[in-house]
Amino acid sequence: MTTESFAHLTLLFGLLGNAVSFMVFLAPLPTFYKVYKKKSTEGFQSVPYVVGLFSAMLWIYYALLKANAMLLITINTIGCFIQTFYICFFLFYAPKKARIESLKLIVLMIVVGFGLIVGLTQFFAFGANRVKIVGWICLVFALCVFVAPLGVVRQVIKTKSVDYMPILLSVALTLNAVTWFFYGLLLQDFNIAIPNVLGFTFGVVQIILYFVYKNKKPICNENEKVSGLEIKNIATEEKKIPENKDDELIDVVKLSKLMCSIPAVAKLNENNNIVADDHPIIVQPHVPNHVIEVAA
Repeated sequence: MTTESFAHLTLLFGLLGNAVSFMVFLAPLPTFYKVYKKKSTEGFQSVPYVVGLFSAMLWIYYALLKANAMLLITINTIGCFIQTFYICFFLFYAPKKARIESLKLIVLMIVVGFGLIVGLTQFFAFGANRVKIVGWICLVFALCVFVAPLGVVRQVIKTKSVDYMPILLSVALTLNAVTWFFYGLLLQDFNIAIPNVLGFTFGVVQIILYFVYKNKKPICNENEKVSGLEIKNIATEEKKIPENKDDELIDVVKLSKLMCSIPAVAKLNENNNIVADDHPIIVQPHVPNHVIEVAA
């Protein structure tokens, strides 16, 4: 194969990678539409978007140091704008606590993390070594990002439910990994190719798991079972409580106050009257079983 053919294939896979990556960047739009409708971020987190922005900035820096990587610059520049929009949108609708945590993460990753990488490589690395160091940083970070879906895979296997693993997103990520793998391979840049091998592998695993478990009955979480039983028991106990429970409690309180107001019995007089502190309480023992009635 001629050099010109390699150049054409590299351009083709680079353009395909740009197109697929752009679709992946747009994947969170339904989530943010829900946020807009409810005017609240609820349980959503900003971590994926901050990580996405950091990754895009890192690849742009690497592409600027390396020659013949313009297609990396184009898609990651678009990615920076989209991820920044997501983060700003999240901060606008997030509650105070989530907003503060997101700002801390942004400062930690974008300002401190990316700033240190650029500063240290600019002042302490030169020429080809600088490109190599930044390439290794991109490689390690990309591997960490591709390992992240393992949590979703584990959850699918545990619950036998694919609710947390949309098939379209899994297919898009797999195609994205394939296109960028061949782009890196044709460009002879293994910092681009190697991480996408892992991305392709995990993508295929997710697709297989989807078709294995899509018709399976989900297994409820143990905590959900326990909480469900507790709610059921509480409801049962509430049914057992009579409607006149408050009246019974009031009667008991009245009776206890009455008994406390009676002084200690000293003795019985000859007429079976209770004598207490020289103040007899006359009782009529008309009940055969000698039940003492005390008038309120």
